[in-house]
Amino acid sequence: MFHRARRTPLIAATLAALAGGTTAATVTTTAHAAASGCRVQYTIGSSWSGGFSATVAVTNLGDAVTGWTVRWSFTAGQTVTQAWNATTTQSGAAVTAVNAAWNGPLATGGSTSFGFNGAWNNTANPVPASFTLNGVTCTGATTSPTATTSPTATMSPTATPSSSTPQTPPARTVRVFWLKPTDVAYDQRYPDGIAGVMREAQSFFRQQLGKTFTLNSPVVEAVDGLHDTSWYINNNCDPNGDRYACVIFNMQGELQQRYGLSNPDSRWLFVAEVSAEEAGKSGGGGQPGWVLLSGHDADGAAGKTEPMPRWYGGMVHELGHAFGLPDATSTDGTCMSASFYGYPNCTFSQAQKNGILNGPYGSFLS
Repeated sequence: MFHRARRTPLIAATLAALAGGTTAATVTTTAHAAASGCRVQYTIGSSWSGGFSATVAVTNLGDAVTGWTVRWSFTAGQTVTQAWNATTTQSGAAVTAVNAAWNGPLATGGSTSFGFNGAWNNTANPVPASFTLNGVTCTGATTSPTATTSPTATMSPTATPSSSTPQTPPARTVRVFWLKPTDVAYDQRYPDGIAGVMREAQSFFRQQLGKTFTLNSPVVEAVDGLHDTSWYINNNCDPNGDRYACVIFNMQGELQQRYGLSNPDSRWLFVAEVSAEEAGKSGGGGQPGWVLLSGHDADGAAGKTEPMPRWYGGMVHELGHAFGLPDATSTDGTCMSASFYGYPNCTFSQAQKNGILNGPYGSFLS
C-alpha cells in the first residue's frame, strides 16, 4: 500500500540572499595527534528573515571515541536558538555541541550529525572557519600534523556533478537517488541537501531504535533523467486522476528500468526524489521498500522552502512507511502522524519500533 505524504501550506518567509541559499563547507585545518582527525561538513539548509537552520555532519577519522564535543566560533554575531541530536551552549561567539545520550560513540570512520536553528543579522552568515572534535582541530585527514591549510567552502549551487559512475552499493543499504529532468539545471544544493536530510534521519533511527540503516557512499546518486519535466508530469497520467502519483511513479519506473531495481527489492531500500511536479497537484509518500518524493520535497531538502526540521520529520515519516509502518490513526505525538511537523519533538511508539525491527527491512538495521 502506498502512503501519501501529508501536506501543509508553505511557510511564508523572506528568504535571505545567502550566496545561493545553501553553503556546504568542509573545513580543513590541522590535527595535532597521530591517532586523531575529523571532518566536518556545515550545511545551511534554509534561511529566512532573522533566522536560519543548519546541519553539522561530523566524521571521526581517528581512534574510536565514546563521546564527542564539537566546537566552533561564529564571526558575524550568529546565535544558536534551538538544537537537536546534541546539547549546545554558547558563550559570545563560541559554540559548544555535546553528544546526546544515544549518539556519543563514534568508531574510526564513524559519522553523526546534529542540527540547529539560529538567528542572524540578515546581512552576513559566513561558515565558521574551523571546528574541533574533542579538542582536536578537524583536518579531513589524520596525517601531516604540522601542515596547515586554509578552510574551504563550496558556495556554488550550480557545480557540475562528477562523471564517474557510482559503484553498486552493498546489499542491505539505503540507496538514495535524485533524478534531474533534462530541462532542469544541475544544482549541487539538491544532492547535498538530500544527503543532509538522510543523515539526520539515520541519526534519529539510531536514537529511537538503538540501531540504524546504512547509507551508500556517496549518499545521493544524481541521475540525469531521460525526459523533460512535462513528461514526468503527464506520461501515462489520467488528467482527472490524482496527478501527484504520475510524477513519482514515472520516476520510479525509470529508475527500475535503468538500474534493474525491483518493487520491493530484497537487496536495497530506496529513497528517490525528482525535481518535477505540477504546482498544487504533486506530492509523494512511502511504501514498503521505497520512499518516492517529488519536486516540493526536493526543493525543501535543498533549502529553498520551509525550515529544515519539517523536511527531517517528513523523511523520518516516509522512511517509517518504507520500513513497513502504516500512518498513525490520530495526531498522537509519533512521527507516523502529523506530529512529524513538530520534529524533533516526535517519536516512534514501542509498537512502531517493534513493527520496524520485525518488519521486512528490519534486518537492514545494525
